[in-house]
Amino acid sequence: MLQIIRKVHVHMPYSLLPQHLPMVLEKKLNPEIYFSHVALQSLDKNQCAGVARALGDAGLKVTFHAPFMDLRPGALDDKIRQASLDRIRQVFDLIPLFQPLKIICHPSFDHRYYVSCDDLWLENSVCFWRQLIPQAEDGGAIIALENVYEREPGILRRLLETLNSNGVCFCFDTGHFNVFARAPLEDWMEQLGRFIGHLHLHDNFGKFDEHLPVGNATFPFERFFAALKDLNVRPTITLEAHAQEHLWQSLENLQKTSYLDGLNL
Repeated sequence: MLQIIRKVHVHMPYSLLPQHLPMVLEKKLNPEIYFSHVALQSLDKNQCAGVARALGDAGLKVTFHAPFMDLRPGALDDKIRQASLDRIRQVFDLIPLFQPLKIICHPSFDHRYYVSCDDLWLENSVCFWRQLIPQAEDGGAIIALENVYEREPGILRRLLETLNSNGVCFCFDTGHFNVFARAPLEDWMEQLGRFIGHLHLHDNFGKFDEHLPVGNATFPFERFFAALKDLNVRPTITLEAHAQEHLWQSLENLQKTSYLDGLNL
């Protein structure tokens, strides 16, 4: 199991990280630190620097998950877009402390909300991320844009193609795909496979975003990892468990399979 632990990151809200830091250091868990808006509003920079030093001294690799609640990077209203940028930039300002490999962000396209305005959403979204790419690149980080409510891969493919930057990649979230996607997995891999740079691995039964252990529900992991091997991509990986027992179960399930073999992680 130690070999798998070294290959993956684990979901860790910053609000819980100080109390769980001893376990993280003992188990050598590479954290994906989620900074919620609540955590950012009350962030103690001295405590933050201390946590970052402890992780760095232990040789652990870090990824970030930016805030997303109520944020709309492609908003049609420029004031909403600016508020979203201001909040997300708070996480980017922490890059020098933690030196994260990836910063996972939600583009937040939802066909139920942005009705008949795909092109305008795309234009605004491209402008939004182009303001953040230089700051990420200066800190050696890559922005990973994650699927959530998108039913089909086309809008995200257009976004990544238009950005056309080595500083941006696609984060494929298996649980979100299983609940919200309507196009087949093969379509997603054909259109977005070449952009994959990060994975969020968790499972569900296709109705709710349950964040169950990998392999405990209905996402087709065997087909997914076979497609990744054919694409010869080298993504970083986060086990996005929302309960500690689900993390250990995901690690155990991955140990029993050969899913991660051949990915050149």
